[in-house]
Amino acid sequence: MSSEDEGALIGIIGGTGVYDPKLFENVVERKIYTPFGKTSDLVQIGELGGRRVAFIPRHGRNHEYPPHMVNYRANIWALKELGVKAILAPCAVGSLQEEFKPGDFVFVDQFIDRTRGRKDTFYESGQVCHISVADPVCPDLNALLYRRAKALGLSCHPKGTYVCIQGPRFSTRAESELFRSWGASVIGMTMYPECVLAREAQICYATVAMVTDYDCWMTGRVVDSEEVVRTMNQNIDKVRKLLADVIPRISEDRPCSCGTALQGALM
Repeated sequence: MSSEDEGALIGIIGGTGVYDPKLFENVVERKIYTPFGKTSDLVQIGELGGRRVAFIPRHGRNHEYPPHMVNYRANIWALKELGVKAILAPCAVGSLQEEFKPGDFVFVDQFIDRTRGRKDTFYESGQVCHISVADPVCPDLNALLYRRAKALGLSCHPKGTYVCIQGPRFSTRAESELFRSWGASVIGMTMYPECVLAREAQICYATVAMVTDYDCWMTGRVVDSEEVVRTMNQNIDKVRKLLADVIPRISEDRPCSCGTALQGALM
């Protein structure tokens, strides 16, 4: 089998800034056809630390898809077709609590969905799927990410609650204060339905959330895209460093139940 025909065990869904071709060897691009339309971009497949890794830029190579227009189903389906068993999902988030500082990593373990109208299941007709997302991310991947981030000396948090808003606009101050009152940790626009679809596909999933700003709850602050991009660019090497360290350490035999998530879910 040629390298062009090979799949990958690990997937990365992230912004184009996350991808660094110097991290990978023998990189090829593949167009994957899905029942749900086009993926955000061609899938780039390469090798890192003896592992095959598939990368999809969530918003497209030129950041042409806003969060509410990303074809999450196509992206997850394509990774499943390639044989991916674990997905790492880097993303930028705003902080809702003072202790979550810009530049920190947060390995969130819960989400609150505040989106609307997003396609969030593969089972729209013929069969109903009531998937459990009581614990929406893979605990084993989360624990590994936290351990390795600490070992690398990165400022990080082992858990947190992610409020996923519709976007592409940022929150009002009233909304930001409401989310803070709920005890949520960070706010973003992409975790949902990505993590739920990964669960339906029985793929382990973990978010690598990088705090880029304090949301507008902080007195006198206004969040803008320039600040988010600037902070992300200043810290992108940390994201790449963490991914390069973690990927070779991801075991193919994890004790989690992600791979059997459909048991008891289908009607």
